Amino acid sequence: MKPFRPHKLPLDKLDWTKFIQYIGAANRAVAKFDGFLQSIPNAQLLFSPLSIQEAVLSSKIEGTQATLEDVLKFEANPKKKIENYEDIQEIINYRKAMNMAVKKLGKLPLTSRLIKNIHKILLTGVRGEGKNPGNFRTGSVFIGKKGLGIEGASYIPPEPQNIERYFSELEKYIHFDEKDSLVQLAIVHAQFEIIHPFWDGNGRTGRILMPLFLYYKQVLSSPMFYLSEYFELNRDEYYEKLQNISKNNDWEKWIEFFLVAVEKQSTKNIAKSQEILKSYNNLKEQIINIPTPKNSIKVLDFLFSMPVFDSRDFIEKTGIQKMSALRILNFLSDENVLTDNGEKRVKTYFFTNLINIIK
Repeated sequence: MKPFRPHKLPLDKLDWTKFIQYIGAANRAVAKFDGFLQSIPNAQLLFSPLSIQEAVLSSKIEGTQATLEDVLKFEANPKKKIENYEDIQEIINYRKAMNMAVKKLGKLPLTSRLIKNIHKILLTGVRGEGKNPGNFRTGSVFIGKKGLGIEGASYIPPEPQNIERYFSELEKYIHFDEKDSLVQLAIVHAQFEIIHPFWDGNGRTGRILMPLFLYYKQVLSSPMFYLSEYFELNRDEYYEKLQNISKNNDWEKWIEFFLVAVEKQSTKNIAKSQEILKSYNNLKEQIINIPTPKNSIKVLDFLFSMPVFDSRDFIEKTGIQKMSALRILNFLSDENVLTDNGEKRVKTYFFTNLINIIK
């Protein structure tokens, strides 16, 4: 097997008739999801835990074992020793990279420079940190089952001396006005993975580019677009359809798969978001009875932004005086809004209703 030579973009022999029926459904679902987010004044805060779950699932595709609860527990008590620290750090890096990129996109276009910065953050202090993060690979790699060697490779990405050229062509295509932005995203994502520009972390980098691309193209008003759950649940098909591009030049089946993923996951994300909003509004009614009710909105917003926390986090981030804060936490525990770990000194609290919705 020889190193693959990526197809020239834009694709000149793409048969749009094979997937055009999926384009409308996918675009309607994305527009509905974005419209729903725009209708919520505090959407960034309210749905921030969804971004954690996206990071968890994107990393899980690459083999990490950390769960949403693991990450939330760690953020509530980062000094506590844990077994899967590196897995959790990968997930935290994912969120850091996303936040950095969103800030930069307000001033800079979506370029290789920004993508390299994303990659650098993703690999800081975790697996792959010794593999030149933030820079294109300078050697050959192959993809296949462990122990089989290059002879048993299922795919060999382009040679390193061609990466700059291929990536430059991909960057030009990102700024190209394609007939449909979701089809364009499918092509961009696949081409990125085909080029495999980095030594490690290509999958996570490629998936983090998806919401950023739609945000940059103004398809979305904010980059709160999550697809990794569908890819994780359909992991074998995800890889199979990607590999069929290099094996059989089958772009159409990949694009069809991608558009179905967008439509189904957008619908699922809308349902989750609606559940979160319903939970928020229900709790808003219940929480008005807390001690010092003037703090009810502060408490409400805190719970939805940090569903696992200890009393010190609660006091610090809400700014509520200690005695009042402790009375509020006791009230919420008595009302079964919160559960705790049973510790007597510094308790860890869990807003399990929200966690169960997000999972």
